Amino acid sequence: MSPFLAEMVGTAILIILGAGVCAGVNLKKSFAKDSGWIVITMGWGMAVAVGVYAVGQYSGAHLNPAVTLGLAFKGDFPWSDVPSYILAQMLGAIIGSAVVYLHYLPHWKVTEDPGVKLGVFATGPAIPHYFSNLLSEIIGTFVLVVGILSIGANKFTDGLNPFIVGFLIVSIGLSLGGTTGYAINPARDLGPRIAHFILPIAGKGPSNWGYSWIPVTGPILGGSFGGLFYKGVFEGEMTGAFWYVLAAMVVVMVISRFADHEENRETKRNKLTA
Repeated sequence: MSPFLAEMVGTAILIILGAGVCAGVNLKKSFAKDSGWIVITMGWGMAVAVGVYAVGQYSGAHLNPAVTLGLAFKGDFPWSDVPSYILAQMLGAIIGSAVVYLHYLPHWKVTEDPGVKLGVFATGPAIPHYFSNLLSEIIGTFVLVVGILSIGANKFTDGLNPFIVGFLIVSIGLSLGGTTGYAINPARDLGPRIAHFILPIAGKGPSNWGYSWIPVTGPILGGSFGGLFYKGVFEGEMTGAFWYVLAAMVVVMVISRFADHEENRETKRNKLTA
């Protein structure tokens, strides 16, 4: 199996099991309906573990553009392979989403709330606030990449690493996921959001493109900085890229703050004209 195909298949498995648990917990007339956040976090953790077990030997099982970028910035992955990995991950996420749509086919029609249907595919904020939402995704993905690199630096019984990474995902979900649904993976959010947009889902609403930049930009910045932080702090090899990415994070956070102000002003104008 080629690395491209492996990343596509592995990411598809990740989304089938991850978005699948979201569908099971949230769609009406599912036996798993309302089983809660712990079930969702466990489902996503096991989804990552299974995806890594499936294709780790062929591609390293990044399954996440933020991980790919973090490893490239750390120097553990060639930059020339980054575009093909990200493309494979995006395609796999769209394919996996289509499988979830087909698997739960009769449940879309009986679930009236369009927001619930979108939530099966893409993340959204518990409290809409660009600055805080972006910061949550940066922190969560930073912890993900530093955690993966830390796990890799330890010796485990052969074959146990993917299982430990799965528990890292569960931990991030339980501790940090309650604010934005912890995308921590641009492909995991953008691929399924595209699928939601193009699939003939009964009674679906808009795909919330206005928020979609948060679960893409945040993980890219957090994952990239995580790789550079590990290289600089854990391994003592500080590079100029560390400061460039840190500066980029500050700039984007400032922009998100201005976006919040504009959003608040628009809301106030709408209330006055209503």
